Amino acid sequence: MNTARHDHRRLGRELALFGTDPLIGAGLPYWLPDGAAVRHAVEEYIREAEGRAGYSHVYSPVLGKRELYEISGHWSHYADDMFPPMELADGEQVVLRPSLCPHHAVLYRSRAHSYRELPLRLAELGGMYRSELSGVLGGLSRVRAIQLNDAHIFCTLDQVADEAHAALEMIRDAYRALGISAARYRLSLPGPGGKYAAAPDTWRRATAVLADVLERSGLPYEAAEGEAAFYGPKIDVQVADAAGREATLSTVQVDFHQPERFDLTYVGADSARHRPVMVHRTVIGSVERAVAQLIEVHGGAFPAWLAPVQVLALPVTDGQADEAGDFVRRCREAGLRARFAGPEAGSLSARIRADRLVPYQAVIGEREAAAQAVALRLRDGRRLDPMPGDEAVARLSAHVKARSTELWSPCGVRA
Repeated sequence: MNTARHDHRRLGRELALFGTDPLIGAGLPYWLPDGAAVRHAVEEYIREAEGRAGYSHVYSPVLGKRELYEISGHWSHYADDMFPPMELADGEQVVLRPSLCPHHAVLYRSRAHSYRELPLRLAELGGMYRSELSGVLGGLSRVRAIQLNDAHIFCTLDQVADEAHAALEMIRDAYRALGISAARYRLSLPGPGGKYAAAPDTWRRATAVLADVLERSGLPYEAAEGEAAFYGPKIDVQVADAAGREATLSTVQVDFHQPERFDLTYVGADSARHRPVMVHRTVIGSVERAVAQLIEVHGGAFPAWLAPVQVLALPVTDGQADEAGDFVRRCREAGLRARFAGPEAGSLSARIRADRLVPYQAVIGEREAAAQAVALRLRDGRRLDPMPGDEAVARLSAHVKARSTELWSPCGVRA
């Protein structure tokens, strides 16, 4: 792989996906329309996948009282990665949250729960903030404002293994749809030092569960001391960028610590109160890091369902402009991201080259216009036999909705 060609920071600028500005601040990227389209497609995918898997989506504020993070343990174990507290007029201190889990623990605690409701799966695509040093910031891979695909499953001890296993399957399904792959799986364990919550028995139980889940999934993994969260061990799914640098994209974590700290309970079949276990799970991690990985893996030539522009209508001459405009309208009505590129942008071949990363180019000449048809060209150079415009829209829409990494099935395609 050409690492310079696939560097997401360079491609982000060239393809007008995202940018940064000193006036906004380091580690605070902004998203341009095409980058926002990719991000939205990723977010839409994960929300739908979580809905099918029985998750309920919630919203929680990006601020919390300092006391919230004192209870969760973040203040004592994670303060160096948090922004300083803000003093309000009434003397209260609030903090930009470094994690969503304390908020979800409070959401769970907002009402009583029965064992019949468990597992209770709460998911959120929410903002969080990390006070990263300027020297480690870069593109979308390491930022200070993070949009996290996060979820917390409140369950019984007997349900933990199945929930963790199901989370790993969701991660594997997402990677297939996104066209990315894991570099390796890591069982992240505590190391020496005082940055971990002290509860040896619960650490051993949580570690045993996650090791069993990895074995059951048939996944090779490596144990790594010192990489655990402060409250519990985790499975980290590592990905590699174009230069071979590794980063954690997805995680599955087992947490006995925060349910204890927040006094979370459910009423069991015996009518007594019991403590749930909290499984933390992120399928695509931070949206920023996920999109950075997509840019580097695909070099900007995204799978059709992720592409900023999915269909480009190309009239051969001004005489077919109306037909091309109508085709764009029908594509948009079908939910496709479509755009028009007329002769004013150059010759047909020049327009095809200029938008070579668009998955589908619909060429409309005199013959196609007369027949209300289009001649589709695929990004890889293949050409489809001319077909009615309505059929093209239907087939393109169906293919995009299938979220395939393949451009097209081979039937009816000419080299």
